[in-house]
Amino acid sequence: MAETFNSIIGRLPTDGLWGPQDPTPEEGIVNDIPYNPFSKGDKLGRLADWAGDSKNDRDQRGRGYGRNYRDQQIYGAGASTLFPQLQGEDEASFSLVDNRSNVKPRTPFSRGGGTVFRGRGRGAAGATRPGRGGQQFGRQQAGRSQGDNARGGRNNRGRRFGWKDYDKPQRNRDSSVVIKPDWKMLEEIDFNRLSKLNLEVDDGEDVETYGSLFHYNKSFDRSATKATSTPLVIFDRAWYNPTTSGDPIIQKLADNDEAAVFATDTILSTLMCAPRSVYSWDILINRVGNKLYFDKREGSQIDFATVNENAADPPMDVSDSNKETINSPGRLALEASVLNANFAVQAVIENGEHELKFDHEDPFYNSSPNEPELARKGYKYRRFDLSLADDQPLHLVVRTEIDAVMKNPSSGENNFVTIKALNEFDERAQGSGGAMSWRNKLHTSRGAIVATEMKNNSCKLAKWTTQAILAKTHVMRIGFISRVNPKEREKHVILGVVGYKPREFANQMNLSVSNGWGIVRTIIDICMAMPEGKYILVKDPNKAVIRLYEVPPTSFEEDAEGEAQVEGEAEE
Repeated sequence: MAETFNSIIGRLPTDGLWGPQDPTPEEGIVNDIPYNPFSKGDKLGRLADWAGDSKNDRDQRGRGYGRNYRDQQIYGAGASTLFPQLQGEDEASFSLVDNRSNVKPRTPFSRGGGTVFRGRGRGAAGATRPGRGGQQFGRQQAGRSQGDNARGGRNNRGRRFGWKDYDKPQRNRDSSVVIKPDWKMLEEIDFNRLSKLNLEVDDGEDVETYGSLFHYNKSFDRSATKATSTPLVIFDRAWYNPTTSGDPIIQKLADNDEAAVFATDTILSTLMCAPRSVYSWDILINRVGNKLYFDKREGSQIDFATVNENAADPPMDVSDSNKETINSPGRLALEASVLNANFAVQAVIENGEHELKFDHEDPFYNSSPNEPELARKGYKYRRFDLSLADDQPLHLVVRTEIDAVMKNPSSGENNFVTIKALNEFDERAQGSGGAMSWRNKLHTSRGAIVATEMKNNSCKLAKWTTQAILAKTHVMRIGFISRVNPKEREKHVILGVVGYKPREFANQMNLSVSNGWGIVRTIIDICMAMPEGKYILVKDPNKAVIRLYEVPPTSFEEDAEGEAQVEGEAEE
């Protein structure tokens, strides 16, 4: 190769125009010049591609301009170069200047521009003008409009669920309790950590039983139709749900050292199902000696049943832009709580001869002349063993509620029943969670409706199921109640009732009771490590976080005294 190259150089012209000059260079000089090898597959391409870096390169290729050169290799690409060259800033900063004036594109309806409609009768009024072309165009436009409205498309007349959810404004909800500056935050736990806790606990044992129960009316289990739907009756009854510290039976059990921790099923289920909650809630924790009491604050919303709390687009809070207060979260929660209380009374057969009485009478009812009739409830005070080791026992006593009793058709034994109610306010309103109409679909698509409620009311149904498991009831009866008129919340009808076993229903919801016990044991350990005093556990209104605060001993007592004074003045 070297000899051939030297012979070629020797034959080059020596007139000084180009190439080496006389005398001929020495042999060693040419051999020292590095040579860049090449591949036989290399092809010669264009020396300069002015269209390759332009903005219209893709369009030009699409029209065939660069189609033949699109996949062509660059010369020397088959081997690594021995002459690396860095591009200077001049080439990097080079840009092609277009001196042509900007030409405004011609739009179909601009001055001098023609219309985009083709054919007879398809002018600007072609959609409405009679004629062969106009009628056909009008039909096409009408069909498009109906399709767009049905799926909430271009005309924005419908709702496209999930559309631009990332661009929705953040809802800033208020906390269930005002955090005061003198409160000291002790712990902050996110829901991811709570979801990983686990503690296996047995079914518990009954310590004492109070109250009485009526038998469940099995006629509600029959499939109802639109003509046979039963109106919901509002009863004048007395319901009692005192807090833990205000329960005289719990005070007696605490004095007898039956357990170290005390709570009610409503408070305990809220804590056990905390990772499913969205709205804010709070639980008071009183540490007295070696005893721990989980209480509810005076005026707390923890007893109210939320509506569509876990929906992708929950009900909107009352604001200046939202004047429709009938479907606000607070109004819906109050409506749902009233329906639950009255449906539990209506779903039983009030017959004193078939009344099931427990060991003791109702501990909260005072049969005075001015007192309304008592709503029958059964109270079981049950004890659970939360011990991690035999040498460190820890027991918890919880007050559970039972709504009715029914005979087992096979064994003839009494089965305890938990009665709850789901309510439908308006399937077309904001916050309905995409639920279908219960009146039209409950009897044909009951499974789909129940699955939708499991999604939209995951926290509420989990709390109800947890309460049934804590009380060790055999059956759950869940009623479907709807408004007679979606725009009014005074009249309701019972559309149907479904029954489940609590453990099976928990499996369908993917509810882990052992995870709930792990959460309870973790909070107990944190509070037991603190000195005596008053604490409050608050769920953040806008984050999946719970925080534990230490509050002054006199907190919330002034509010309770003020509310009692207002009630006394109202009675006078």
